[in-house]
Amino acid sequence: MASALAQRLCEALVRERIVPRFVDSYVVEHGRFGLQVHAALYRDLLTLLQREALLAMSARALEIAAAISAPGSAKVSLRSRRQFATAFQQKYLAALTRQQCWNAGDALHFQSDLQMYQAILAKAGPARRARKPFEVANHPFVDRCAFLLDSSFMEKARVAASRALTGLETLTAELTQGILHTPSE
Repeated sequence: MASALAQRLCEALVRERIVPRFVDSYVVEHGRFGLQVHAALYRDLLTLLQREALLAMSARALEIAAAISAPGSAKVSLRSRRQFATAFQQKYLAALTRQQCWNAGDALHFQSDLQMYQAILAKAGPARRARKPFEVANHPFVDRCAFLLDSSFMEKARVAASRALTGLETLTAELTQGILHTPSE
């Protein structure tokens, strides 16, 4: 399941073109055409934002997987759930490393960033209510993408990144629940 999830998330991220659409719509909406002038810099920006999107998707997918009890029984101890979540995360990261053809340094860097995402999200706690479309999410993806995208117009970039995050979270939840065969939340 972890390997299939890693593969499908990577494929969906590329197939759905969430990051390029996010950047292109931001450029058009705010007239920031300078972001697309230099092809090499634009490609680098897309690559960095794609990695951030994969981090956000991974954090959400692992959160959903952790919410599921270990397969095979209705009542499972908290310790068993944690063991299942830890084993699933290890298998997921190993599959993602193979999928992305990362070397050990790249894999460790991604894992470190993922742990940072998870720690920030755990500290923030679960959302008490759904975000409104114009509200900016309190999420590391939003802040990091806004800084990378357009640090001189940070608030506009945060709103755009928040909209992209909504799309990423929806896609991730659909794929993860489909693979793990769980009912919708």
